[in-house]
Amino acid sequence: MTDPKQIAHRLACYDFPWDITRSLELALFRTFASPRIGALLHATGEFERCPQKRYDDTDLIVSSIVEHGYDSELGSKAIAHLNAIHGRFGIANEDFLYVLSTFVFEPLRWIERFGWRPPSIEEKQGWFEFWGEVGKRMAIRDLPGSYAEFERYNLDYEAAHFRYTEASRRVGDATRELFASWFPRVLRPLVRASIHALLDARLREAFGFRAASPGYVWAVDRAMQLRAHILRLLPRRRTPRMRTEMRHRSYPDGWRLEDLGPAHKKSRD
Repeated sequence: MTDPKQIAHRLACYDFPWDITRSLELALFRTFASPRIGALLHATGEFERCPQKRYDDTDLIVSSIVEHGYDSELGSKAIAHLNAIHGRFGIANEDFLYVLSTFVFEPLRWIERFGWRPPSIEEKQGWFEFWGEVGKRMAIRDLPGSYAEFERYNLDYEAAHFRYTEASRRVGDATRELFASWFPRVLRPLVRASIHALLDARLREAFGFRAASPGYVWAVDRAMQLRAHILRLLPRRRTPRMRTEMRHRSYPDGWRLEDLGPAHKKSRD
């Protein structure tokens, strides 16, 4: 299987649906540590005002592309809708490139660390090519031609740009509290600590988050390794897990593509 669309669908819908979702949440989290991206999101007020809808909208747009492919009717419309939303803001090409790079590398890094099996070389290349095709359809310039070149861009961007700003802290706080809100109140301190345990030092410092204790970091890591071990023993998934077909908190009665995005800035596509 060498078709990037098939590889992305298999990874996201069959082999690693939970892992891909969690890793893409982490990927978005990383983008907020960029001062320009954090400042833009803070200026829109979307994450502080309606974090659940912002999350659901992003989830559904990205899932439409990954689950159905960038050339499908839904995938093509999702990319056009995403371009229409982004087109209203002056986003630098290098920031677009960085966001795209997180969608390539954070899922693969997560799977290598916590997955029930490591991704194959073919899967890593296919995942890279999949997002490269999405980048072309988003008119992102200067797309790196190789996996290694794009990974170097990802690391260099973070080294050059990640730093603490008040805007990034506010967006990071709102996002962390959104994740915590999905759990009973008594568990939320543990959820926050678990998020801190999963973030590297550079990212935590960009948000002003406290480091989790070494013991807690070890416990989270061991829990994730135990999960991976259990999954290796279970039968493989035979039916796809499609996030576009799941109920979302912001759309209990179903969703339409045109409803995704800021309410006063909908696409006309």
